[in-house]
Amino acid sequence: MSTDPATPVVAPPVLRPSLRALIVEDSPTDAFALITLLRTGGWQVNHRRVASGPDLLAALAAEPWDLILSDHTMPGFSAPEALRLVQQTGIDVPFIIISGGIEEGVAIETMKAGAHDFIMKGALGRLVPAVQRELREAAVRKARRQAEATLRESELRYRSVWENSTDAVLLIDLGGVIRFASPAVSTVFGWSPEALAGQTLDALQPTEVTPGTWWRLARATSQGALETAGRRRDGSAVEVDVAFNEMRMGEELWVVAFFRDVTERRREEAELQRNREEFAAAREIQQRLFPRVSPEVPGVELAGVSHPADAAGGDYFDWLPMPDGSLGLVIADVSGHGVGPSLLMAEARAYLRPLARRTTDVAEILTRAQELLADDLGSQRYITLLLVRLDAAKRTLTYASAGHPSGFLLRADGSLKAELKRTGRPLGRQGGSPYAAGTEISLEAGDTLLMVTDGIDEAMRADGECFGLARATEFLRTHRGLPAGEIVERLCQAARDFTQPEPQADDLTVVVLKAL
Repeated sequence: MSTDPATPVVAPPVLRPSLRALIVEDSPTDAFALITLLRTGGWQVNHRRVASGPDLLAALAAEPWDLILSDHTMPGFSAPEALRLVQQTGIDVPFIIISGGIEEGVAIETMKAGAHDFIMKGALGRLVPAVQRELREAAVRKARRQAEATLRESELRYRSVWENSTDAVLLIDLGGVIRFASPAVSTVFGWSPEALAGQTLDALQPTEVTPGTWWRLARATSQGALETAGRRRDGSAVEVDVAFNEMRMGEELWVVAFFRDVTERRREEAELQRNREEFAAAREIQQRLFPRVSPEVPGVELAGVSHPADAAGGDYFDWLPMPDGSLGLVIADVSGHGVGPSLLMAEARAYLRPLARRTTDVAEILTRAQELLADDLGSQRYITLLLVRLDAAKRTLTYASAGHPSGFLLRADGSLKAELKRTGRPLGRQGGSPYAAGTEISLEAGDTLLMVTDGIDEAMRADGECFGLARATEFLRTHRGLPAGEIVERLCQAARDFTQPEPQADDLTVVVLKAL
C-alpha cells in the first residue's frame, strides 16, 4: 500500500497510566518539580498539594490516592506526623519521604515506622524507579488482601454450614492434627469441639484398630469412605458413616472428614430385616391356608386366587364341605392388610370350617361366626364375607353376605341373571339382627358366578378413578368363555394394569364358578 508523501503520518496517541499523587510539601516549586519528574516517568499525574495535618486528612477522605510524597520537615508539620495520620486511617498507600537533608538514624527510624522509602532532594533520579517499585508492591499487597478476604469469606461460609450440620465435621491439617471440629462432634462422639481440636483421628477410632488406620484411609482419596464403628469419648461404640475429602483453602491443603451417626439407621435396618423375615413366615403360613387345588364338582368348574398387597394379606377364600354333600364357596376380607389381618383371617377360617360341617344354613353359619369373632375383632377391625352354598345335585345356589361387595351371576349370553347383594352387616360390627339368606338361584349351563374382594372394586388409578364392580363384570362378560382358572388370574392382572404406575394397594382375591 502506497502513502501520499504530502500527507503527514500521525502516530497513535500513547496511553499513559494515571497516577493520583498526594504531595505533602510547603513549597509549590518543590512540589512542581516532583510532579514534573513523575510525568517524565510516563504517568499522567493527577495531584494535590497539602502542608498541614487537617489538609492531609481532608485530602485522604476526599478521594483515593496511589502515592504520597512528603517533605521531611515543614513549618508546623513533618513527614513522621503525616505518616502517623495516614496510618491511622488504615489506608495502604506508598509513602515516600523527600528530604533536603536527613540524618541516617532518623531515616532508619522513619522506615521502621512504616515509610516505604526516602529520597534526598539532591538525588531525585531515584524517584521514578522507587515509585514504580512501590506501586508494584502496593498492587501485590492489595491482591494478597483480596485473596485473604476471599479465603476468610470462604472459610466462614464453610464453617457456617459445618457448624449447623447434624454430621460431625473435622478439618484436619496434613500432619493429621484436627484443627477444627463442628458442634455435632459432641452428639456423635461425646467430645466438645475445643477438646477434640489438637487430637488426631486415633481418638475416634476403636482401640483395637491399629493407630493411624483412619488417617491412612483419609489420605488414600480413592478409598475415602467407609461404614465402621467409632469410639465415643467414654469408650462406648458408635456406628458411623465417614467420608474424607481434600479441600484447598488459599495455599494450604486440608482434609475434611464427615461423620454421620448411623446407629439408629442400623437399628431400623435390623428391625426391617426382622419384619421381612416375619412377613415371609406369615406369607408362607397363609399360603398354606388357601386351597391348593379347586374341588372337582360334577357339572361345575371352580377357581379361586388371592394376591396380597403385602407379604401377608387379610383376604380369604375357601371351599367348605357341608354335611349333605353340598359345597360352600366363601370369599372374605379383613379390614387392612398385613400380619394382623392375616391372623384374623386364619381365625375366621378356623371357625367357618367346623361351622359348615354342622349345618347347610348359610345364614346360621354367619350368625354363629359373628358371635365367635366379635370379641376378637374389637372396635377397630371387621370382616366382610360372602358365603355361597352350591348344591350341585339340584344345581342351585343360596347365599348370605356379611357386608361384602356384591357377587354377579351372568347367563351364557352375558346378561345379568342375579346380583348377590349384602344381607347383613360385616362380622365384628356390634348390634343388629341375625343374618338372613338370599333367594335361592337355579343354575343353568353357561351361567358364570363372579365373587371379588374390594381390592378389585377399589383398585384406583392416579387420577382417582376406581376399577369398580361394573368394569369387573364387563371383564367377566368379555372373557366368560375362558376356563375359570384363567379368568381369576387375568382379572387380577387387569386390576393391576389399571392402576399402573401406582403399585397394588390392597389384596386382590377372585372366585369364579362356571356351570357346565
